[in-house]
Amino acid sequence: ATAKHFPGHGDTATDSHTGLPVITHTLDEWKQIDLPPFQAAIDADVDSIMTAHIVVPALDDSGDPATLSHKIITGQLREELGFDGVIVTDGLEMAGVRQQYGDGEVAVRALEAGVDQLLLPADPRVAYAAVEEALESGRLTEDRIDESVRRILVMKYDQGVTADAHVDVDKVFNVVGKQSHLRAAEKITDGTTTLVRNEDGALPVAVDGKSVLVTGYGETTGRTLAAELTERGAEATPLATGTAPTQAQIDQAVAAAQTSDVTVVLTNNVSATSRQKQLVAALDATDTHLIVVGVRNPYDINQLGDVDNFIATYSYATPALVSLAKVITGEISPEGTLPVDIRSAADPSVILYPFGHGLSW
Repeated sequence: ATAKHFPGHGDTATDSHTGLPVITHTLDEWKQIDLPPFQAAIDADVDSIMTAHIVVPALDDSGDPATLSHKIITGQLREELGFDGVIVTDGLEMAGVRQQYGDGEVAVRALEAGVDQLLLPADPRVAYAAVEEALESGRLTEDRIDESVRRILVMKYDQGVTADAHVDVDKVFNVVGKQSHLRAAEKITDGTTTLVRNEDGALPVAVDGKSVLVTGYGETTGRTLAAELTERGAEATPLATGTAPTQAQIDQAVAAAQTSDVTVVLTNNVSATSRQKQLVAALDATDTHLIVVGVRNPYDINQLGDVDNFIATYSYATPALVSLAKVITGEISPEGTLPVDIRSAADPSVILYPFGHGLSW
């Protein structure tokens, strides 16, 4: 198991895939809010902890993300909290960790900070060469690398990997993606899909025999949902526009919506400046029966105005999309409730939808 993302990624207004978030918690707030789950994980002997590409001035005022911070990774996680398991970075291809340094320098600085594994470096060859150069110059030592190697080998030993180190490739699909696991995942997403808003009973929708446009985020996501709706009798067509639709893509989606009985628009991490807002507004102005779905963060609705309905899935994995199709069509009733408060974007003191909110039928 891996606990993530240290020292606490919850209270961010920026996606670290695309920017560098800053957590403004005081040290006392960090200890009260962010630290407890990591302390509990460490107390339970968690094997691994993943770092966050976030700036936490209360822990390190250098401006470096936690992934590259010796004060946070070694000072707090290793020395203060006593964690001696494997520390792995969040993806090093993410913008949050690449803004200040080159890809080689990022790899070296992460190791200097105290991490053991470098996850998804943007260019592994560049990262490898930079680490080699740091070893040759004395910036990194073999003893430092050996510390990480030891932790990784101990984890492998504890997990039984060294006892049977070879994988029978022919048996992979008896373990990975097996139907019993997918059914278990779907059972979970059946219970977590959350109907946040449903004005005038806009949901569920009988899609049998109707034309349905699935647009917005994700080529694969849209195709998967369209296939699920088609299985339920719809004539569903996917039209992906991504998270930054151009005006031409918005116009194309609007034209397709005007000839569709139902339009499902998928949103992903809508910010104040996101072009997804224009897409949703343009679709909402058509005569199509519009269904808005946040497939990642439930906060999207605070940027989208008074859309008639909004569903939060928290995921765009296949089981979540299967459950979404079942909720849209009324095959199941939504049972999920919000795990957070959703606040007004204009006035964060105003809670639009409180923790525990969730509609059903």
